Amino acid sequence: MSPAPYASDPHRSRGRRHPEPAAPTRTGFQRDRDRIVHSTAFRRLVYKTQVFLNHEGDLFRTRLTHSLEVAQLGRSIARPLGLNEDLVEAIALAHDLGHTPFGHAGQDALNDCMQPHGGFEHNLQSLRVVDQLEERYPLFDGLNLCFETREGILKHCSRANAQRLEEREPGGVGRRFLDRTQPSLEAQLCNLADEIAYNAHDIDDGVRSGLISLEQLEEVQLFERFRRLTLAEHPQLQGRRLLYESIRRMLSAQVYDVIDATQEALRASGVASADAARAAGPLVSFSAPMAAQSGQLKQFLLRNLYRHPQVTETTGRAKLVVRQLFDAYAADPAQMAGGFDARQDRERAVADYIAGMTDRFAAKEHERLTGRALLP
Repeated sequence: MSPAPYASDPHRSRGRRHPEPAAPTRTGFQRDRDRIVHSTAFRRLVYKTQVFLNHEGDLFRTRLTHSLEVAQLGRSIARPLGLNEDLVEAIALAHDLGHTPFGHAGQDALNDCMQPHGGFEHNLQSLRVVDQLEERYPLFDGLNLCFETREGILKHCSRANAQRLEEREPGGVGRRFLDRTQPSLEAQLCNLADEIAYNAHDIDDGVRSGLISLEQLEEVQLFERFRRLTLAEHPQLQGRRLLYESIRRMLSAQVYDVIDATQEALRASGVASADAARAAGPLVSFSAPMAAQSGQLKQFLLRNLYRHPQVTETTGRAKLVVRQLFDAYAADPAQMAGGFDARQDRERAVADYIAGMTDRFAAKEHERLTGRALLP
């Protein structure tokens, strides 16, 4: 399918912070995707928590598998909309590069530790990874990605941090948070693909873990509709095959809903360029009924999975690991490797060091520094 006029065009990109000659066989967005895949931070995602800690089971999602699922869903939606699939894939693969070990528990703990020093935002950390922390090239820090990829990676940003970004890069990726405009349609799409992916795979992982049941899921309208449709066609189906088929149908319905709702929004807006789309307000979305059903599913998962006593007990220990690591490194920076010990911005260096850790490395470091094994 040919690109739509409102799609991001790599040949009209706002470019890289450090100019580079064009590649002979790849667009700028394709190069960004490739740089992300080959980065150290991307490899680390395989050992970073999604919901269940990395040691709790080999088949639970990690940040890496989640990112791959977001990329797959994103491309499936981008193609019929005529959006740039390569940009969608690059943003999807990079959107969690700045996530701490132990998922949101680690992020919350690190943010608490960093409150006197500017706080910690994982989206901003993902941008720090691709702009500064990766060390792969001789002439610049980071991966030197295109503006459009960086813009999509920075999904959320506080106004204070957006102002700091604007001071360092006038008119750059922080500007839209001050102007209250939107990112590219490809970035908007990745935000929604992220939600679709984690809602679906958290159902799967929740049932696999035994923390939620198919019977409990009967109260979730979106899932129950497709479970009933599946059983109507396959009355003998049960167990994992029933779960997988119900989730598959639910995912398909959400994908088609986003495509239909977004096509209607684009027609109504009349946008004819990528920049016009940025100024038009959010355009990539669910229909109102699907948004309500997705919201109900998220509330169900919050009550029954994310706040399950078994999950909160483990994440409580994970938070303690992060807090005690922060205190230990802040008191003795020499315990950090890789040049972090020599940095003058001590607390931010500690945050960067901890955020880059995998679950198991963080647990091992904590045991080394404290003599306590809080996590298996």
